[in-house]
Amino acid sequence: MKTIHIVLFGIGNVGSTLIQQIETAQQHLERNHLKIKIPVIANSRLAFFKEEGIANSWQTDFEAFSVPYKISDIIRFVKEKGFNNLIAIDATASSSLVKNYIQLIENGFHIISANKIANSLHAEFYNHLRLVLKKHNKQFLYETNVGAALPIIETIKSLHNSGDQIQTIKGVFSGSLSYVFNTFSDADIPFSKVLNQATELGLTEPDAREDLSGKDVARKLLILARELDLNLELQDVSIKSLVPKQLNGKTTLSQFKKRIKELDKPFNEIKDVQSKNNVLRYVGSLDVSNKKLEVKLEHVKRASTLGQLKGTDNVFEIFTETYNKQPLVIKGSGAGKEVTARGLFSEIIKISTQLS
Repeated sequence: MKTIHIVLFGIGNVGSTLIQQIETAQQHLERNHLKIKIPVIANSRLAFFKEEGIANSWQTDFEAFSVPYKISDIIRFVKEKGFNNLIAIDATASSSLVKNYIQLIENGFHIISANKIANSLHAEFYNHLRLVLKKHNKQFLYETNVGAALPIIETIKSLHNSGDQIQTIKGVFSGSLSYVFNTFSDADIPFSKVLNQATELGLTEPDAREDLSGKDVARKLLILARELDLNLELQDVSIKSLVPKQLNGKTTLSQFKKRIKELDKPFNEIKDVQSKNNVLRYVGSLDVSNKKLEVKLEHVKRASTLGQLKGTDNVFEIFTETYNKQPLVIKGSGAGKEVTARGLFSEIIKISTQLS
């Protein structure tokens, strides 16, 4: 029986769902001679250590027995217990945790991350991380950075490595904004109400301006560009934010929520000028030859691939030398704790198959 030892950072929606999925799948995994243990779970301040791995009571145990920690405490613990086949999973949006990736890799961990920050920081860090991974023969998997559980990064890598020249990538990269504009375009509902619905469903960040700013989509575009060996930075992405100036800057989250109806007039004006055959979509596009990355709100044909989106679906149109007339299209759910957790779980299995 092969045993994988997981250290899970982030026990919110995605992290807790991943724990549940692993627990549900244990019998199936054991039939395939694989056991997954989670001896450490942590949030930004506290960690819970359990040598034999957490149980169904992990939430109660975490509240009762978690302690303040440093990364060095976790490394010391796994070494003292003699754990091998170590995987650190980042289910957070923390910039500070990313800074510890190098230390984790140097101490025997593979990394799986839903956190986009490591792959969209400055190029110096991006390149150094990959040198450290190569030096220590460790893997860093991050498919969930761009399309939740959709195989976007894997597909882009395969096309690029096979020599098929990728020309453009265009699509709806945000599951939360997909839901917002799919709903807003088809229903006679104020924009503020649609946005509140998305937040209540857990599709947006707690501060929906994080989604409306376009920075999340910009990070995803940059990640894809770097997979194609384009030497670009986040500031190279042209972003058309959806947040009015008067609701950004020094406005607190509480003030934004109280004034959210101020979004209704400008978005109704945008909607009113479009033809009946068009719908609104928040689109990311990457022009490879011109190194042009752009994020903006567009009117698109209702009958187009982007125009036919429903719910939280993402869609990616990939034009290459091979797929030059009809693009390669990847489409599916791009938001939600279940699909993101499933994407992380799939990457655990992918690494486990290569471990002794």
